[in-house]
Parts: sequence; structure tokens; C-alpha cells
Amino acid sequence: MYSYALLESGCYYLIQEKENANLSLIRINMESDHCVFVSLFGDEEKLVWKRKTDPILDIIELLDDKAVEAWESTYNKDAFNYEEEEDE
Repeated sequence: MYSYALLESGCYYLIQEKENANLSLIRINMESDHCVFVSLFGDEEKLVWKRKTDPILDIIELLDDKAVEAWESTYNKDAFNYEEEEDE
């Protein structure tokens, strides 16, 4: 079992918080002495505080810059297409 204390600010990770849960893409935005401020990416970005001691079942992968760029282009394109559909 891992915790949020292991994750570095400014980095994107694929994690699984609980057994049988879906994988989540997160970014650690900043950290304080006891907590981290996290972006959770799903249909929408969600900003949450997590305790550094909060458990993570598995840290699947630290995404490199190339993977982050590829994901961002897809994620942003999907958000843009969704907004266009609402205007019609």
C-alpha cells in the first residue's frame, strides 16, 4: 500500500486508490506539510485536497512529458468537441 506522500508536485500519475476501482489520472499541484492539492481528471477536472497519509492501492505509472502531451491533446480536444455540441 502506498500513500500520497510518495508523489511529487507537478507530476502526473496513473493510480488505483482502492481494490477493484478504476484507474485515475491525477496531477499533484502543490503540497503542504501534511496534505497535497490534487487534480483528478475524469469527464471534468476535479480539484481536491488529500492527506499525505491517505492510502493508494497502487501507483501504476508516472507519466513522462511525451505521454502528458499526448493525453492533453486528446483531453482538450474532447472538451472542445463537447462544448461545440452544446452550442448546436
